[in-house]
Amino acid sequence: MASLKVHDKEFVPYINAKEIGEEVARVAAEINRDYEGKNPLFIAILNGAFIFAADLFKQINVEAEICFIKLASYKGVKSTGKVITAIGLDTEIYNRDIIIVEDIVDTGKTLSQFLPTLEHQHPASLKIAALLHKPSATIHEIKIDYLGFTIPDKFVLGYGLDYDGLGRNIKEIYQLV
Repeated sequence: MASLKVHDKEFVPYINAKEIGEEVARVAAEINRDYEGKNPLFIAILNGAFIFAADLFKQINVEAEICFIKLASYKGVKSTGKVITAIGLDTEIYNRDIIIVEDIVDTGKTLSQFLPTLEHQHPASLKIAALLHKPSATIHEIKIDYLGFTIPDKFVLGYGLDYDGLGRNIKEIYQLV
């Protein structure tokens, strides 16, 4: 894995594809164990979580469904502080076991604004699966039930994460220099 330039920024290798695959498999195994005999609904948050959600969902062995919602709070390499809902939830969640699939939890703002909307619809349970978490960036505490990696507060891209639209298709995760 060599460094790469995206737009005007330089990124260096951070987490390779093999490590990502191992963590996704571990998270899937935990979910399969916890949801045996249940039919959870996975809600993947677009755009960033689509690759993680697809790889995770392929390894889910219990009966399950998946849907997508689009929330956004980033512009460039910084959070805007505002959460925009571009595509809303169109699936009934009352009395369902819900697993939110998120690419990264950093400040926690996106989920802190989205979770009350879901809780108001009275799901049977509500859990969060995140590939990445930046605890040092956290402003709004969010309980992550299934976590891949804890990372420092540095901007990352690849494996679904982007920098102004580019880099989502990179198989590994890179970190801003």
